[in-house]
Amino acid sequence: MKLSNGYTRPGWTAVSLIALGAFVWLLGRALTALPVGVAYAVWTGIGAAGTVLIGSVLFGESITPLKLGGIGLIVGGIVLLRSAPA
Repeated sequence: MKLSNGYTRPGWTAVSLIALGAFVWLLGRALTALPVGVAYAVWTGIGAAGTVLIGSVLFGESITPLKLGGIGLIVGGIVLLRSAPA
């Protein structure tokens, strides 16, 4: 969304809206296999970790060891949630 400049750049606006639609569709698919709480936690966790990584690639934001540790904790939490009995 940042690259769409307030949805004034048509190309990036389209990419942003398509990605948003895909994310919501993928959450719906995840809900067919996972409980709501787990599916939403996984969805937001992946979004948070992915945002840090994409921010680094697209905007040159720094990735510090602390940020990598945070991503590791998010991924670890997702793994624990997914592997916990229902």
